[in-house]
Amino acid sequence: MVREDQKVFETFKEKDTEVLGNTINTTKRFDKSEMFWREAQQVWAEELKFLAETSRSTETPLSGKGQTKGGLDNSNSPNSVNGWSNKSVVTEFILLGLSSSQELQLVLFLVFSVFYGAAVLGNILIILTVITDSRLHSPMYFLLSNLSFIDVCQATFATPKMIADFLNEHKTITFQGCMSQIFFLHVFGGSEMVLLVAMAYDRYIAICRPLHYLAIMSRRVCAALVGVSWAIGILHSASHLAFTVDLPFCGPNKVDNFFCDLPLVIKLACLDTYVLEILVLTNSGLLSLICFLLLLVSYTVILATVHHQASGGMSKALSTLSAHITVVVLFFGPLIFIYIWPFESFPIDKFISVFFTVFTPFLNPMIYTLRNKDVKEAMKKLKSRMLVLSRFSRK
Repeated sequence: MVREDQKVFETFKEKDTEVLGNTINTTKRFDKSEMFWREAQQVWAEELKFLAETSRSTETPLSGKGQTKGGLDNSNSPNSVNGWSNKSVVTEFILLGLSSSQELQLVLFLVFSVFYGAAVLGNILIILTVITDSRLHSPMYFLLSNLSFIDVCQATFATPKMIADFLNEHKTITFQGCMSQIFFLHVFGGSEMVLLVAMAYDRYIAICRPLHYLAIMSRRVCAALVGVSWAIGILHSASHLAFTVDLPFCGPNKVDNFFCDLPLVIKLACLDTYVLEILVLTNSGLLSLICFLLLLVSYTVILATVHHQASGGMSKALSTLSAHITVVVLFFGPLIFIYIWPFESFPIDKFISVFFTVFTPFLNPMIYTLRNKDVKEAMKKLKSRMLVLSRFSRK
């Protein structure tokens, strides 16, 4: 009996020991699971926090400054630029160019290289001719040489990049480069408009008041007219750039042209651009309209005055002013089309841009040299001087 009780006691003891061991092991596993769960909770919380910050920084702005699709305000974020997240700011623009055909781009590369070189060389030749020939040291040719200088600048601000892009698969331009193109385009365009008005005023004084011509068109007056033309061009361009450079650009960033044209770039801004489009149209359109009306009145008065003074005055006036009138028509013709439909896209828009930046600077030297005997003779003398110098340098 005692032995049986002892066996039962030992059996219960073994079972208690086994249960106690299982309980201890279970407790250890529970502790490990609890530690794992706490670590998992901490990792999950950090992941949720990271996802929340990422979603706020990549939201696309819709309306007000610092507003996102979720209505959150990022204007106080340390990683923001002018209230917009760095990730929402476009750093470069893609220029679609004139054509996507590789074969056609090679042809355009050769064609525009020739036209650009001819435009630059032709205008530089006019500048050198006016400087070297003392007979051309008059107000009219002083203004003409400044017009040639503007044409060189106008042909150079975008055409070299266009020619280089014909050989590149990816045609991109930085944000700073795009803003620079907009600035220089309006500087040179505005300056040339005002300078054409100054040249019309010069012809008015020469034909309608010939006895007072040298007294009125002095060197100081000529320099002042050129300075005013550049000042108006710079102010005109700065007024455009003042609000364009701070616009939020968050994509898309494709410009359907070979350079950054202001109306096309404004359309890419991440806000309603209706008011900005009206401001651009008013600014550029008002300057163009004023200059065009002044030119129209000036040449009308000149022709009417000469017609009343002599019977053959009309043909003489047309032969004298034909070069100036042709240049005015070539310059303001494309502008009229642009400002009739300023923010509508047409296939002919690219041709107008090419005509304005390449062909107009190319045609101006031809117009003034082919219709002006003094310039022709001065160029012949300059050519003979260059030949003599080249022969002398060889010896």
